[in-house]
Amino acid sequence: EGKVAIVTGGGRGLGRAMVLGLAAAGARVVTTASREATEVEAVAREAGDDRVVPMFADVSREEDSARVVAMALDRFGRLDMLVNNAGRGMKYVSERFLTDPTRFWETDPDVWRMVIDTNVNGPFLMARAAAPVMIAAGRGRIVNVTMNHATMRRRGFSPYGPSKAALESETIIWAQDLQGTGITVNCLLPGGATATGMIPDDLPQEVRTELLDPAIVIPPLLWLASEASEGVTGCRIDASRWRRELPEAEAAKAAMDNAGWAVA
Repeated sequence: EGKVAIVTGGGRGLGRAMVLGLAAAGARVVTTASREATEVEAVAREAGDDRVVPMFADVSREEDSARVVAMALDRFGRLDMLVNNAGRGMKYVSERFLTDPTRFWETDPDVWRMVIDTNVNGPFLMARAAAPVMIAAGRGRIVNVTMNHATMRRRGFSPYGPSKAALESETIIWAQDLQGTGITVNCLLPGGATATGMIPDDLPQEVRTELLDPAIVIPPLLWLASEASEGVTGCRIDASRWRRELPEAEAAKAAMDNAGWAVA
C-alpha cells in the first residue's frame, strides 16, 4: 500500500499480471510498452482509480529509461520498486522455435542485437536510471524477470537463453554493488512455460492448456515489494515453487535459490 513501482513491458503476459497485482495491493505503477501503447493504456483502465500510468517507451534507449523514472517521481514523488520485465523472445528468431530450432549461425544479426538490447541492455539502463533515486531514499527493490536455467541451455535458444543468463549475472553483481544501500536486487521467474505473447500462435491447444497462468508470479512479487523481504538480495524466486498455503517466510524459502549459477 502506498508504494510506487515501475513495471516495464506491462501490456501483456507477465507484465500485465504484475501491474494489476501491484495495483490491487495498493501500489501506484508506471508501466511501459515499446510497440503497442494501446495495450498498457487498456491495463491502466482495467486497474482503475488512476493507479497505473501507461507510457510508450523503449527500455533499450537511455533517454526513454530516464524519462520513465522521471515520470514516477513527477507523478508520485517516489520510487520503491523497479521490475525489469520487458523482453523479446524467440518468436523474433523463428515462429517455429519450439519445433524447429534455429542454429546460432542462422540467426539474423539484427534480431540478435534487438533481443540483447531489450533483455540485457534494457534492464541495465532502467536500473542505472533508478538506482540513484533509490540510493538517495535509502530503500528500493529491483526485480529482474528471468527463466529456468534449463531453458538458458536449450538447443536453438540463442539469443534468448544467453540474454537471460546475462540478466542473472547482472542480478548477482548489482546485488553486491548495492550492498549496504537498502536496495535489494533479485530475480523472479514463473518456473515453466507460461501463457504469454512469446508463445507461438499455432501452439496446439492441448499443449497450451498446460501453460502456467502469468498470475503465478503475483504472490512472490508482492512479497518482494513488501518489508517482509528486507535484506533478501542476490536470489532467484521460482514462482512455481511458491506455496500459498504456507506462511510467507516459508513459501519464500521453498521458492528461493541463489541468483546466477551458484548452488543453493
